[in-house]
Amino acid sequence: MNILLQADTQSPYATFVMMGLLMVVFYFFMIRPQQKKAKTAKKFREALQKGTRVVTIGGMHGKVVEVDDKTVLLDVDTNVKLRFEKSAIAMDSSMQLTEETKK
Repeated sequence: MNILLQADTQSPYATFVMMGLLMVVFYFFMIRPQQKKAKTAKKFREALQKGTRVVTIGGMHGKVVEVDDKTVLLDVDTNVKLRFEKSAIAMDSSMQLTEETKK
């Protein structure tokens, strides 16, 4: 009986070390890659230029006609132009095609 009680007790330091390691692993596998992805998306949106083919987060494909501070005017079809927030632009359509071929 005495042996069982000794096996159940752990050092509180071991628990803290395990929690710390879990947080480090969580950071490197979940948080850090998401931050990098958000940073590259922000750079892409800031560098939008007239003539770039893009895809919105809703799946609308178009060509950039005009870029303002917060909005982008896209030519989606003949004589059809739609204004989107820059945050609604997902990626360059050529980048999407290369990502689909990698899968």
